[in-house]
Amino acid sequence: MRGGGDLASGVALRLHHAGLQLVISELEQPLAVRRTVSFAEAVYEGKHTVEGVTARLVNREQLQATFDAGEIPVLTDPDVAILAALPFLIVIDARLTKQTPSPLPVDVPLHIGLGPGFHAGSDCHAVIETRRSHTLGRVYWEGTTQADSGLPEGDRRRVLRAPQEGVFTAYKKIGEHVETGDVIAVLQNETFRFATSDMKVVSEISGVLRGVLRDGLHVTKGLKIGDVDPRDDREACYLVSDKALSIGGGVLEAILARREIRKELWM
Repeated sequence: MRGGGDLASGVALRLHHAGLQLVISELEQPLAVRRTVSFAEAVYEGKHTVEGVTARLVNREQLQATFDAGEIPVLTDPDVAILAALPFLIVIDARLTKQTPSPLPVDVPLHIGLGPGFHAGSDCHAVIETRRSHTLGRVYWEGTTQADSGLPEGDRRRVLRAPQEGVFTAYKKIGEHVETGDVIAVLQNETFRFATSDMKVVSEISGVLRGVLRDGLHVTKGLKIGDVDPRDDREACYLVSDKALSIGGGVLEAILARREIRKELWM
């Protein structure tokens, strides 16, 4: 699986519970916002647990030991070079870049893409709908999903984006209640390091801070850096979303729909 953000982690959790062994490939500095439910956090912490399932940062030689421990291995391998070294039946691209992907280094029996940017039958075998609607989680073996609207789902004010490029520092923690006007974070301009060059990120709505980037990361203008949930349910900060689980169900359907894949999984 390429990517270990919150939606990818919901898919990984569903596949793990179904008995599939999977490896997550991530960046050297992941930019997950919903960090409490993102296996990508293992890159920073060494290991990270989501709903009772632990992912662990490992190297290739530690993969089998991690599987034997009932955990999900995470590799810092953004270009999935591991595909050229070990045989994999399935690649799931859950990075949600919303752009046409570059070709994989090797062919695999089943390549599944999540969301806009993928074209089933062209740059992958199957694509899964990721936009909330009656088609969420559906599998397409031809064509594309709904186009990227460029807008967040629900209340647009909930998504916090970087107003400028800079180094990120959060003032609030995931799970904290915030009010309209509260300063969530600050971005320090790396070119002019003095107070007047810093820019504050302010919440436009009240609710619970469901996600926020890690401190010290360099961010670009417009990057998603936080998420305020107006439902104000703190417990939801630590649960995989219904959307992620629905997409995971679509991925599982795509895998099991291919008879030749089923035979290899359960010989």
